[in-house]
Amino acid sequence: MFFYFQLAQNIKHKTAMSSLNASFSQNISIVHPEYFFIVGLSGLPYSSYYYIFLFMIYFITVIGNSIVLLIIAIERSLHSPKYIGVFNLALADIGETNALIPNMMKNFLFDSQYISYNACLANMFFVFLFSSIQSVTLVVLSYDRFIAICLPLRYHALVNNTSMFLVFLAVWAFNSSVMGLMVSLITRLSLCESNVIQSYFCDHGPVFRLACNDNSINKIIAFLVSALYLVAPLIIIFLSYMGIFLALIKITTWQGRLKALKTCFSHLFLVGIYFLPMCCSYIAALLVSLTPNARVISTSLAYAVPPMLNPIIYVLKTAEIKDIIQKVFKNKSAPIREKISK
Repeated sequence: MFFYFQLAQNIKHKTAMSSLNASFSQNISIVHPEYFFIVGLSGLPYSSYYYIFLFMIYFITVIGNSIVLLIIAIERSLHSPKYIGVFNLALADIGETNALIPNMMKNFLFDSQYISYNACLANMFFVFLFSSIQSVTLVVLSYDRFIAICLPLRYHALVNNTSMFLVFLAVWAFNSSVMGLMVSLITRLSLCESNVIQSYFCDHGPVFRLACNDNSINKIIAFLVSALYLVAPLIIIFLSYMGIFLALIKITTWQGRLKALKTCFSHLFLVGIYFLPMCCSYIAALLVSLTPNARVISTSLAYAVPPMLNPIIYVLKTAEIKDIIQKVFKNKSAPIREKISK
């Protein structure tokens, strides 16, 4: 009996040790490359001109959105719920542009296509964070327009500076958590297939596809992020404007309808400029076999162009900002006219 007991104990011990060794070897087998090689545009003649074009976009985006931020911060009449949303969108535009374009310029114009593992994960986090902030901000602004038109008497009770500030604080915290989870799940992958990223930045999909161990959870999180920040915002915005159009029908005069609808024009332009290129690039990738260079150009323009156009729309389509800029130019031009007249 003692012999069988001892034998059983030895077998149990060996089984435990073998499972421990298997777990240990599995942890050791996780490979993280020291550097990634970002392919970007490859073999495309005159590609340097495209990067010069991107630099022009970067310059216009940073200057334009900085002006919008400055105007909203200085002008007390713009300290309202709507312009807290506009301020947040301009901040996200600058953040996304700085996370994306300078790295592209450095990587390709200066022939430096390598990026360290940690820098790659940081780049992935910030690009997707600021892009998600843009998407959710457009949803919050659609809610602002919905309450203003459908429930005008309750607008100041439901939408005020404090509530809007708390909403965006929650948005930043939630989106940071989601993107942090998405990026942290990359660290559990053994990236031993290759260190070449078939994109122009550390894109989530091209990175997790380099894994030689199970990446099913990364596929699930990629699907959830797309649904959460692309499909769901479009559905919510669509439903908001369905409610707005139903409320407009109840207004008896065409002048009243047009006046109410004008307050939505700038937001509708922003929604179209942000979601249309994104959706087109996704649909094109699904339906058509795009070349790698065509995919890089289409997706980079979808990310880079909307932040450049947003401040232009604020100036052209928003009466309050347009009036403030006109006043500034009039005040500056008045002393010059006086000097000329003297």
